[in-house]
Amino acid sequence: MWDRIAASDPGLLRLTAGLRTVCAIALTLAVLAVLRTDVSHLVAGAIAAMVATFAIREKERPEQAVTLALGLPVALASVSLGALLRSHVVAGDIFFVALIFSAVYGRRFGDRGTALGLIGFQVYFLSLFVGATVSALPGLCGTIVLAFGSSAVVRFALVPETPAGILDRLRRAFRARFAQLLSAQVALLDAGPDDREKALEEARARTAALHETAMMIQGWLEQGTSDEAVARLVQRRIADAEITAERLGLLLLTARSTERADTLTLHLPGAPLPSGGPLAEHDGTTATLRRDLEALRLLLLQPVSEARGTGLAQVRNRLLGYREEDNLPPGPTTVQDVFRGIGEASRAVLGLRMALEGPQDETDDTPATTRSREELHAEDAAIGGSEEAREEEEAERTGLKRPTTRAAVQVAVGSSLAIVGGEFISSQRWYWAVLTCWIVFINTASTGEILVKGYRRLLGTVFGVVAGIVLAGLVGHHTWTAFALVLVFIFAMFYTAPLSFTLMSFFVTAMLGLLYTLLHTYSTTVLVMRIEETALGAACGIVAAAVILPVHTDRRTDELLATVLTRLDDVTDAAVDQLSGGPAVDLLDKARDLDQALADLRASTQPLTHPITPLRARRDTARYIVAMLETCAYHARSLAATAELLPEHPSIAADPRLRVAGRRIVANIEAIAAHVGDERSTVRIETGPSITSMLKPGTLGAPRYDRVTDRVLRHLQRLDEAVAGLARPLKVPVDKPE
Repeated sequence: MWDRIAASDPGLLRLTAGLRTVCAIALTLAVLAVLRTDVSHLVAGAIAAMVATFAIREKERPEQAVTLALGLPVALASVSLGALLRSHVVAGDIFFVALIFSAVYGRRFGDRGTALGLIGFQVYFLSLFVGATVSALPGLCGTIVLAFGSSAVVRFALVPETPAGILDRLRRAFRARFAQLLSAQVALLDAGPDDREKALEEARARTAALHETAMMIQGWLEQGTSDEAVARLVQRRIADAEITAERLGLLLLTARSTERADTLTLHLPGAPLPSGGPLAEHDGTTATLRRDLEALRLLLLQPVSEARGTGLAQVRNRLLGYREEDNLPPGPTTVQDVFRGIGEASRAVLGLRMALEGPQDETDDTPATTRSREELHAEDAAIGGSEEAREEEEAERTGLKRPTTRAAVQVAVGSSLAIVGGEFISSQRWYWAVLTCWIVFINTASTGEILVKGYRRLLGTVFGVVAGIVLAGLVGHHTWTAFALVLVFIFAMFYTAPLSFTLMSFFVTAMLGLLYTLLHTYSTTVLVMRIEETALGAACGIVAAAVILPVHTDRRTDELLATVLTRLDDVTDAAVDQLSGGPAVDLLDKARDLDQALADLRASTQPLTHPITPLRARRDTARYIVAMLETCAYHARSLAATAELLPEHPSIAADPRLRVAGRRIVANIEAIAAHVGDERSTVRIETGPSITSMLKPGTLGAPRYDRVTDRVLRHLQRLDEAVAGLARPLKVPVDKPE
């Protein structure tokens, strides 16, 4: 059960965020209750504690403490100005718009600027919500001070969180999700004609979840490890495990097919599952594969305290033995490839356990297991790379700034429209329109993203209003029961926020219905008015984004597509160069930069791939391009992971001929990037003989998997095919061989 929880919430980040916020609010309410304050101060304290908790995003505790300390005077100034300007409507509206502009503009200063801007905006909203007056300022300021103090106590004492602890939980989540992927692969192995597509979709989802966790681990490595060497080792082992898990799924698909399965099948939603194949005719082999996949899952999840004993060692030895040709079961080549893949995955699991848990029991090792351990130790020595190159790359990355002026202008204009329109709906509740306008601009970068977020906000609000009406009738006269439900909804809001913006909006609106009841301002009319104000705010945000310095979805996706292609070119060129004997560079970091760029592109295409979009052909094209790029990224990661082992690995040697094989791929990526940047570009991509045939026949001359060059060539071949496959949907001209 704990593994399921760890897999569903990697690092327990959502659970911690919800628990910490609820505890901060509960502590604030408890102290205020002892002081016998009125309900308006209870509501203000709850909102202030919530803001002081969720606004802080730094990873290191000292930085969090500084931001929290700076946020207190910002909050006090904001609530004071809200009270002072309450009777000066025009001046108050102008200041509110200026505050919104400053809060969004402050995002360019990183997490601290974002947090302080968020605190300033939300506390000013608090003053409007509780109707702050000058006479009530001392009590409100005291309540805010108490709320910030409660947030600090919870953050640093009651629910502490360290980068090392988060990283440890993320690594556990990675293993749990790896195990879930193996279970999905077993289901795919056993799937009949009726449940074949469902099994494939589950395998796709589990593969994507594993990749997501690997990316999260990458984000916490620097802060969560003791030194650079440990971080590099963990990064290497995680990359190995991810790549071997995805390769195992691809080999399994190939064994189920009458022809070689394309890597695209694992990435493109709706792609058909191949049928037939050698496995359909070998029931005994299928049973053996099922047994070995379950055994691999056992090795992965077994706690280190229980990972001893002859039986477990025999299982490990059997699986690692599949890396030796003599130990493979008889059968077709594609079926033997699956067993080889299990052997490679077992080696990755062994390396992962050695990196995360230290030395393992070697008492019952067979020669094959001993060789695997020796290879892993040799790789440990190879991990390190060029520290100077890494420092230079990091300096370049930290110098980049995200543009925020455009967003600040847009949200200021949209908020101005929301204030004017909101006043027509209600002179008392107009700020709901402003809040919605503000929210739809958070973490969005194009008009399409704002449109989708506004739609989800409105949908969640409508359902939340219905829930609020029901709950107000049930618990409206029971103050502490209502506050208890408020805490439940706040926890649910933070726990579901990363999963569904609609669900989060639902819980926010239901909670507000209870708060209005506590403030004795509840009515069905008020909640219906919230729907109207929400719709108005979303519309104002969309209009501002579409008219003021617009960034259309096409432009945004083209920019991110160009970035992905540039990163893909960097990884491929550097990996091939290093595999050909070139100087060592930081390839795994380059590969993760590619993954991050691809994640940004995937998020930006959501307006194009949304289920309700009327442009079906455009949606299918966007999905195909993203899936094809994910295929390219997988093969580029595999090349980078192999190249990182040079030159210390005992069974890997540089091969200068690979530079010739990779030259066409790099040139084609650059040609596609040039066409994306300028549609008038006349550069064409080249197609021709396969990558393998470009090398002289017989030069490799070694059994499959005994020479890593063989696998590198296959990754290059499939990367070449995937890059060429991008030409058609992107309308890049192709030079065909004569």
